[in-house]
Amino acid sequence: MDDFIPFVAIVSIFIGLPWLIFHYVTKWKSQATLTAPDEKLLEELHEAARRLDDRICTIERIMSAEDPQWREKCVSADRLRDQNLLGRADQLLAEHEALLDRKKEH
Repeated sequence: MDDFIPFVAIVSIFIGLPWLIFHYVTKWKSQATLTAPDEKLLEELHEAARRLDDRICTIERIMSAEDPQWREKCVSADRLRDQNLLGRADQLLAEHEALLDRKKEH
């Protein structure tokens, strides 16, 4: 029995450990690349993005033909919405600070 433990230790170190390391290295390398389904999905997503970009360009051309100032109107509407959101955020922050001050007083 005493001769069996060193044999298992030597086999584990020189055969088992390298096999385990090489096994996971090959698994890691095989997962580092895109698989065929991943490449297909990526290609489909790229095609969908290209089609959406074409649609947006078409809509922008139609909008420009109907109303040349539509971009300025959208930008001003966006600015107004952003200002309203910032104003509301300031209100909420002030309310929060007031609540914290009340908690400190009590």
